[in-house]
Amino acid sequence: MIAGRTALVTGAGNGLGRAIAHALAGAGARTLLAGRRRATLDSVAEEIGSAARVGVCDTSDPESVTALAELFSDEEVSIVVNNAGIAGPVAPLTDIEPGEWDEVFAVNVRGVYLMCRAFLPSMIQRGGGDIVNVASVSGKRPLARRTPYTASKMAVIGLTATLAHEVGPLGVTVNSLSPGPVRGPRMARNFALEAERTGTSPQEAEDTFVARAALRRMVTEEEVGGAVIAMLRMPGLCGADVDLSAGMIAR
Repeated sequence: MIAGRTALVTGAGNGLGRAIAHALAGAGARTLLAGRRRATLDSVAEEIGSAARVGVCDTSDPESVTALAELFSDEEVSIVVNNAGIAGPVAPLTDIEPGEWDEVFAVNVRGVYLMCRAFLPSMIQRGGGDIVNVASVSGKRPLARRTPYTASKMAVIGLTATLAHEVGPLGVTVNSLSPGPVRGPRMARNFALEAERTGTSPQEAEDTFVARAALRRMVTEEEVGGAVIAMLRMPGLCGADVDLSAGMIAR
């Protein structure tokens, strides 16, 4: 059951986080929105209405996460969706600076660890809760010139599987969701760049790309939000990684 519960979503100011927050609110949850920029969080909160509350947080920073937990200490958070993440550099591994690598892991992996560390104790004390970590199919398949991102997402999947066995006996489920390419501005920019590189049109670049998928399309933000809801409605799901990619095959 989701209705009547309180859910916390990181990276909730736009994109997948916004879609997940809307899906949770639509399912009847009180929704707490966390992210780095208050303006975008406030905008999403206004869209959702009174069921939403905002907390500015850099999930890669321990002090910021502690402050977020204190801000929401009056809430009974029983669902945490760790969605915050960054794409990182696009370059051969030998051209990636250590600082660039560390930044990706700080947000994509340490952020998940810090959020779980902050909000798990109260779930364990109450004997129940759900954590959904947003990973990526790119953590399981090759993605050229994106080693920090793919390595970080595989780390999230590994963290999820191990944590599930730590806290499952205590009543808390932990799962990861691995979306494939999601239709939106970021993929549109990628198609424009690919078209420029190959001398084709953006539409031709998109058509070539989606031909790799069984459904011949990308997934949508709304489908990712719906997948989170479906996972939360499966009480026997624990330690799983759910692939939502429209059947995309990496080449």
